[in-house]
Amino acid sequence: MKTFTQLREQFPLFRYQNYHIEEAPQTISFSYDFEIVGLAHFHPKWTIDRRHVSYFDRNDEIIQKLVFSIGMVELSSYWKITCSPRVEIAAAALHEAQMEWWKKQYYWGLGEFFYTNGIDTSMEDFMHIQALGNEFAPTKGKLALDGCLIPVGGGKDSIVTMELLKRMDQRQFAYIINGRKATADSVRIAGFDEAHVVQVTRILDPNMLQCNKEGYLNGHTPFSALVAFSGTLFAYMNRLRYVVLSNEDSANESTVEGTLINHQYSKSFDFEQDFHAYEASYIASGVSYFSLLRGWSEFQIAEEFAKHTQYHMAFRSCNAGSKQDIWCGSCPKCLFVYLILAPFVSEKEIITMFGEDLLEKESLIDTLEKLIGYQREKPFECVGSRAEINTAICMQIAQRKERNLTIPLLLRHYMSLPQYEQYKEKENPYAHYFNEENLIPEPFLDLVKEG
Repeated sequence: MKTFTQLREQFPLFRYQNYHIEEAPQTISFSYDFEIVGLAHFHPKWTIDRRHVSYFDRNDEIIQKLVFSIGMVELSSYWKITCSPRVEIAAAALHEAQMEWWKKQYYWGLGEFFYTNGIDTSMEDFMHIQALGNEFAPTKGKLALDGCLIPVGGGKDSIVTMELLKRMDQRQFAYIINGRKATADSVRIAGFDEAHVVQVTRILDPNMLQCNKEGYLNGHTPFSALVAFSGTLFAYMNRLRYVVLSNEDSANESTVEGTLINHQYSKSFDFEQDFHAYEASYIASGVSYFSLLRGWSEFQIAEEFAKHTQYHMAFRSCNAGSKQDIWCGSCPKCLFVYLILAPFVSEKEIITMFGEDLLEKESLIDTLEKLIGYQREKPFECVGSRAEINTAICMQIAQRKERNLTIPLLLRHYMSLPQYEQYKEKENPYAHYFNEENLIPEPFLDLVKEG
């Protein structure tokens, strides 16, 4: 593995040269020109079927700004290969405040990458951005917008959002990036027909994958920031007013205790606020991006999801098994979802959902200890807070004792740890929990306050 310092010295310059909007009879594509000077060029690409677009004008300033901004997020996946200290943006102009905004998003969005690669750097030093491009040419005014675009990944959170939004009389479209079976099944069960699904294809440049094989730096990048900018673009191109996310309050908790390192940074409320302000100041599409579930915990989402049994065999949250559309049964995400759902569904049903009893797997003891906070570092996955995982486990133990059911291996191990004594008598704080720190617009607030 090549080191951070060596790579920065060898490859001091990363360049975002340009972006391209390409039209074909059936598709619209956006591609990007990135270069690590002296190493490689990269050309990632996004494509959407014209049937999934109701408005497109390549000269619209808002479309230009959003396509460019998707490139600003994409560049982090390629910049991280060498962490070049200087980044030139030749594709468009950026004001000083914008460059500072992007530096913040890269620094915290790549926090896990820095941590797992043992990189010691600072917000001031890790990157210096220089903008060399031209200002966007002003064009016509905003479109009239109404309705919702709902990003769907195939997991329980976006399913809960789709079900809650059924109570509103609004145009609604599902938004899918690189769809898989669980995603397609979820939107179908929710009642979306093909005409109400906005589906796009995102293609990574193979040169990046080759660099990974050759030992250049690799790690987590802020995918949800791509959802923010691309969701806003495709909402605008379908004359939709809202991009309705499904990020919960639990996403704000740090992954490494005592630090600000957060695997879910681009799902956090800090990012949501920053994006909201940036979009209003520098893009001004008229699209409002917010998370409907920001006031809820993962615990509450699991309780609500458990009511919608029609999805129980279709949803998937496991990253390791996503290509095969399975729960791998061995990763932190699988164990977390199992634990958080277990108090709300029967033992028989949850074993059927996952294909095995995860609570009898000795190999998951270490993962359990990380999830509950017995170990300092939570798994680098999108999982709930330590407190709500402990609450869900203690609830399940109490239910089993009350019914004289056998206590499985992982729960017996949990009962030997100090967390059990700490949480077993605690009142459930999530019964009537709602975090008022959110950006949920007034028309949507009743959906989550009433539950």
